[in-house]
Amino acid sequence: MTLDELSGPSNRSLLLIHGRDFKPHEDAYMDLTMAALRAGIERDFPDQLDAFDAVRKHLAWYGDLNAEILEAHGKSYDEKLDIGDRRNVLTSLRGIKARKRFGIRQYDLLPGKSAIPEAIADIVAPLFGALGLCVPLLRLLCKDFARYFDPKSDYAVKVRQRLRDRLCELMDRGDRIVLISHGTGSVIAYDVLWQLSHDPDLKEKYHDMKIEVWVTLGSPLGDSSIQRRLLGAKEKRHAKFPENVLFWHNVAAEDDFTCHDNTLADDFKAMLQQRMISAVHDYKIFNLAVRYGKSNPHSSIGYFIHPRVSKILSDWLQSGDTDAAPKSTF
Repeated sequence: MTLDELSGPSNRSLLLIHGRDFKPHEDAYMDLTMAALRAGIERDFPDQLDAFDAVRKHLAWYGDLNAEILEAHGKSYDEKLDIGDRRNVLTSLRGIKARKRFGIRQYDLLPGKSAIPEAIADIVAPLFGALGLCVPLLRLLCKDFARYFDPKSDYAVKVRQRLRDRLCELMDRGDRIVLISHGTGSVIAYDVLWQLSHDPDLKEKYHDMKIEVWVTLGSPLGDSSIQRRLLGAKEKRHAKFPENVLFWHNVAAEDDFTCHDNTLADDFKAMLQQRMISAVHDYKIFNLAVRYGKSNPHSSIGYFIHPRVSKILSDWLQSGDTDAAPKSTF
């Protein structure tokens, strides 16, 4: 399925940005993602399926930039195997017909389920951050994401440009936008939103343009070491944060160590206090994805098809021109 086939005749646009590590090629990633999102809508809100199909779909893809870094460090990637395993995840989760079954009872039955990585992250991240060892640790474990914070590299400039070009195109067109960012893609999204709010070359045109809903999935934005490296982190008051988001929904899965600090409303409460955003909601979920025979709570497919994400999208699809905050309960 092509990007054109995934996009319908609507003034609403869904823009997705993925996270770190190897990724399937653009069309395959988009196809799997939209199939997962659509399956969740079809399961929980079938009356909204036509509205979802009419939404224009877009992807800010930078998997080639990730691969270039990882392959330079001796990493290899079997794309066909990865796509096949992602499809297996989608097939399995699509078979769950009731949203109430996305709970702890089913999660506890998953093979290889472990809280250890998240627990270690909870302990190690603050300690390493205090000692200034966060970036060295990233260089060891997440070479592509570490490159994002390397001032000698143009990687951050390139990935921000990929998202910014897409987002500005939608804003220029006057679309109603929901932005979905998975994993470390939420850091890129935050920085781009800040640029559009405060960069001297961009703010005159884009400062007052809003995205209606920002959804962060498995986001590391709660980590204090990451927060210190965000664009605007050293600024004061309004200049510190993006000013172009109406509603922010943060979804974090149990045992997903990428979002070991899984609440963002407390970290970004100043945005509310300064009336820069209408709402920041945090949700804790259970990601039922099993990848290569083992529980993977950070799986994008597991997030995209989850009832919480379906609810957020359904509320957005039903919202009028003058939006009320999407409901936070089923």
